[in-house]
Amino acid sequence: MTYSLLIRVIAEFIGTALLVILGNGSVANVDLKGTKGNNGGWILIGLGYGAGVMIPAMMFATVSGAQINPALTLAMALNGLFPWSEVVPYIIAQVLGAMFGQLIVVWSYKPYYDQTENPRAILGTFSTIDNADSKRDGFINEFVGTFILIFGALAITHDIAFKANIGLANFTLGFLVMTLVVSLGGATGPGLNPARDLGPRIVHALYPLKNKGESMWGYAWVPVIAPFLAGIAAVFAFKGILMK
Repeated sequence: MTYSLLIRVIAEFIGTALLVILGNGSVANVDLKGTKGNNGGWILIGLGYGAGVMIPAMMFATVSGAQINPALTLAMALNGLFPWSEVVPYIIAQVLGAMFGQLIVVWSYKPYYDQTENPRAILGTFSTIDNADSKRDGFINEFVGTFILIFGALAITHDIAFKANIGLANFTLGFLVMTLVVSLGGATGPGLNPARDLGPRIVHALYPLKNKGESMWGYAWVPVIAPFLAGIAAVFAFKGILMK
């Protein structure tokens, strides 16, 4: 079944909102003071992000493609796999969905935000942080992680055996994201998705929270530009290797 652009854009909005609610919500549960999951560990965060990708994919893969990532949307368009006329609506929906999802996280955890005194812990529930104070290292981390994510996602969903069982494909994709967060997330977050980082960072800058500190806009270009470049490289490599 082919859905209208409006329906597909709504699906991208909801899907990206769910990604942020489940992913950043797990970070809030672990990092904010006084929560039930406080100090629950990085595995809990990885599980949240893995489910944050898997569940929207289960819901919307057959509707909008469940791209929920501007890096994937732009890369597919540049490689002729997605219509240019739909790139801007998709990306706007993804960014707005990420912002709405972050608002849900803030409203759900507001008392715990108020108790938390560490501004870096607060920002970490919104977006990535330059933990090593090195934009170069952060760029490498985001580029490698996003390349693996997008190349892997295309390979998983392209395979004929997985197409026969879309549920297995989406589960595998969620497991891939969880593994990337667990393995590469310690350095910056990670973002692996411009909307997932930029949308919540905008909310962080605008929303009045106690002790929130700065939004680190000097670093904000890294989790946006690196995933875009990695996505383009990943789709190009995928087409060259697996679509010949």
